[in-house]
Amino acid sequence: MKSWDAIVVGAGIIGLALALELNKQGLKVLVVEKGEPGREASWAAGGMLCDFPGETQPPLQELATASARMYAEFVRELEDESGVKIDLRSVGTIILSRLEPGLKAALRRYAVPQPLAELEPGLRVQDSNALFVDEGCVDPRQLTAAAIAAARHRGIDFSCGDDVLAVEVADGKACGVRTGKAQIAAGMVVNCAGAWAGQIGPHRFPTRPVKGHMLCVAMPENEVVRHVVRTPDVYLIPRSDGRMVIGATVEEAGFDKRTLPETIQKLRRAAVGLVPGLADARVLETWTGLRPGTPDGLPILGATATRGSFVATGHFRDGILLAPATARVMGQVMTAKKPQIDLSNFSAGRFGD
Repeated sequence: MKSWDAIVVGAGIIGLALALELNKQGLKVLVVEKGEPGREASWAAGGMLCDFPGETQPPLQELATASARMYAEFVRELEDESGVKIDLRSVGTIILSRLEPGLKAALRRYAVPQPLAELEPGLRVQDSNALFVDEGCVDPRQLTAAAIAAARHRGIDFSCGDDVLAVEVADGKACGVRTGKAQIAAGMVVNCAGAWAGQIGPHRFPTRPVKGHMLCVAMPENEVVRHVVRTPDVYLIPRSDGRMVIGATVEEAGFDKRTLPETIQKLRRAAVGLVPGLADARVLETWTGLRPGTPDGLPILGATATRGSFVATGHFRDGILLAPATARVMGQVMTAKKPQIDLSNFSAGRFGD
């Protein structure tokens, strides 16, 4: 029976990035995915690379900042190994928020560098609480496609279309996985199954699906908006090819992935209210995705109570941003090296596992 050094459960960007990292460490890796690689939360994401202190939970700040700094090299490596061009933009983000006076003072260094009407003439904004963050954005579908191609190029194996039911344990140590079709042997297993991570025994992690509606339009003129724009109601992410992504709702709807026209229309109205020039923008696509949420909004990272069994899930809205640093630090944990970042805040043990 064929066996591997490590099985990665889940082929979203977190699982793919970690599989690549483990491969770099010399491990023979198998990625097991219940459906088509890269087609769940990673495919549905907007791709904002935000490590902004005003929105990132303090325990997550170090990991988020480290990951943002790694991103250019992460993308460059994937492009080199896959031949896939990835749209990585670094023009910055305008945040329009209703800030508390104390928080506004603390974030003074994020002041908009010039009058908003000059920075983005297409915006119709009454709110004076504009902030400018020097952050990037990436096309998650290109990113994920490149990661899949790079993994195959490196000889990482894939088993797709088969649900992992449980991590197999022998003598107190993980020894593979049991799927709906077979038992697969491996020296260690890491659960990167996103919103579905809690369905895989023996450790029932408290992840849940958090639904998000999104749409993509063709900008009616080149760069009607140049920067990413975020408000409490909607965000706009321009792509280099003239598309714009508009998102995103946050809904507790279980595993329901239906796209509701009325919800899409609400997002579109919010976008037009922000940028009137989008009124005639042609809708190219609408979709929903299921983000992996946790009770405290933080990811679950590290070793479990079972030797050889690990977890990297629950990244909620930050999976695209956190992929490079998650892969680096989890690769260190899984190969018995000291992690560069303290993962104690993200331990599965905080939920009694």
